[in-house]
Amino acid sequence: MTGAPPLQARGVVASLGGRRVVDDVSLTLHAGQWVALVGPNGAGKSTLLQVLAGLLPAAAGEVALQGRPLAAWPARERAARLAWLAQQGETDAELPARSLVELGRLPRHGLLGAPDAADAAAVARALAETETSALADRRLSELSGGERQRVLLARALAVEAPVLLLDEPVAHLDAPHQLALLRGLRRRARDGAAVAVVLHDLNLALAADRVLLLAEGRLVADGAPDDAALRAALEARFGHAFTVQRTADAARWIAVPAL
Repeated sequence: MTGAPPLQARGVVASLGGRRVVDDVSLTLHAGQWVALVGPNGAGKSTLLQVLAGLLPAAAGEVALQGRPLAAWPARERAARLAWLAQQGETDAELPARSLVELGRLPRHGLLGAPDAADAAAVARALAETETSALADRRLSELSGGERQRVLLARALAVEAPVLLLDEPVAHLDAPHQLALLRGLRRRARDGAAVAVVLHDLNLALAADRVLLLAEGRLVADGAPDDAALRAALEARFGHAFTVQRTADAARWIAVPAL
């Protein structure tokens, strides 16, 4: 549908083990914007992201990709438009890193299609963006946890999808690679992608264009970091364990522990 948002959820409900984990959540992801999804442990963040990615069926409500119900998309077309990174990615440990990243191009050429120059260029860009080019010929079993995480991220980036959903992509990454990742996601958004990222580190989340706060399965706040209502909700939902303050140069907001 022309003019429809890249991804939209309406009244989404999801249950795990008979317990309602996501409760009547509605949200819209916009092109050109990166969004951080935060909340206390057990808030339903990862479950919601799985529903948005089409990996977990909603018990009620609907998710629409480019204005069309997610379930109505053929799997290959959906995979070309929506890239996903799980919190705990499982892979063949004996696979070379480059081969894993090349799997991100399967939605473009299919299992029987031959990768072309455009596919090779996309893989090279993803390896460079995640600083894993030097690891390309090494098996995953030979990589550290952080290196493997960056290769998994490269696979998601290689899809070059207009919607990117990442669940805790900074896990196992050191500070320089966390920073490089978030700068890369910002560039992807500025180039027109809709990016949503589950983050536990609130200081990283407060660098996003928009922050979505989940608590007990419900979306309780949605706004830019400079939104006073969002900041108050963050402090309250995390038991006032921190205050959200501007940095000395007023360039951004940070969570300062209430020690």
